[in-house]
Amino acid sequence: MIMEGKDRVLIVDDMEINRVILREILSQDYIVMEAENGYEAMDILFGADQYGMPQAVLLDIMMPGIDGFEVLSVMKGNPLTQQIPVIIITAADAMIHEFRGLKEGAVDYISKPFDPDIVKARVDNHIELLRYRTKLEMMVEKKSHDMLQVHRQMLETMANIIEYRSLESGTHIRRTNELMRVLVVGMLENSLFSKDLIDLDYSVMIDAVIMHDIGKVAIPDSILLKPGRLTQEEFEVIKTHTVIGSHIIDGIFSNLANDDLYLRHCREICRSHHEYWNGNGYPDGLTGEEIPLSARILSVLDVYDALVSERCYKVAVPHDKAVEIIKEGAGTQFDPHIIKTFLQIQDRFNLVEQANHAV
Repeated sequence: MIMEGKDRVLIVDDMEINRVILREILSQDYIVMEAENGYEAMDILFGADQYGMPQAVLLDIMMPGIDGFEVLSVMKGNPLTQQIPVIIITAADAMIHEFRGLKEGAVDYISKPFDPDIVKARVDNHIELLRYRTKLEMMVEKKSHDMLQVHRQMLETMANIIEYRSLESGTHIRRTNELMRVLVVGMLENSLFSKDLIDLDYSVMIDAVIMHDIGKVAIPDSILLKPGRLTQEEFEVIKTHTVIGSHIIDGIFSNLANDDLYLRHCREICRSHHEYWNGNGYPDGLTGEEIPLSARILSVLDVYDALVSERCYKVAVPHDKAVEIIKEGAGTQFDPHIIKTFLQIQDRFNLVEQANHAV
């Protein structure tokens, strides 16, 4: 049973007398856990639900079976335990062990015979340092999270401005977000996609969809709002919105971690939602599964919404006609496996479009 309140210290030593002495020194201020060999230490460290994770480990080096260096190596190689301060227990003349232990990740050492004041001071100091470091990391994480939220709101505002500028009044953003949710839910029922969607956190992917056309902020009104067919030169300008969008996102998020999943989805969706399954898309000419899954999904619903919506340069086409056009693009423009799911749930798309265009 896990006891709450006090910090925990794990003593790992094959000599019972050493454990008894250290327990007497520390038990007044800490919950003391004991292991008489490396195997028991591993059981305690990686059975934290049962025992509770220690805030410090006093580790003997010379033990039968798994010695202290092996335990130290495992701890420092595992994210669950690598931050726990390890204080090695050495004999008075074992300087070589002290040096090696410190080199391999231990934070300190105590020598036998034990001086109670030194043992207590060193354990106190390193647990306090751990507490301070943990608090600092939490503060940094919260600040990063707060900054991320501000940046996300900034991007969402920009996306809405672009929609108003292109006379969509934000409805294209709402529709693509809802259609993305519909298609992703359908794909989750398909074992071919379910694991990837879960691994990529599909809810974050859905949120990122609203950023897909953010690069259009740099496209001149004379092209973006042009009624009628674009010239080839004008279309080349339109195509740049993919690269511009990914650069905008990178610039706004430049002071945040590059592995943030929301950032990754925004960047991939912005840059790659006009790539074709057969490699004839833009801007990078990616083919097949080289195209990020998020962009492959968006490309289908983006084309569908464009087809069934009235724009300054075209009239809307009926749902059935839009479905036929997309079906014809399977294996050339679109991922054929995604199109299979799309065709199975096309009625759900129709319901979303009818609801939104009725607003």
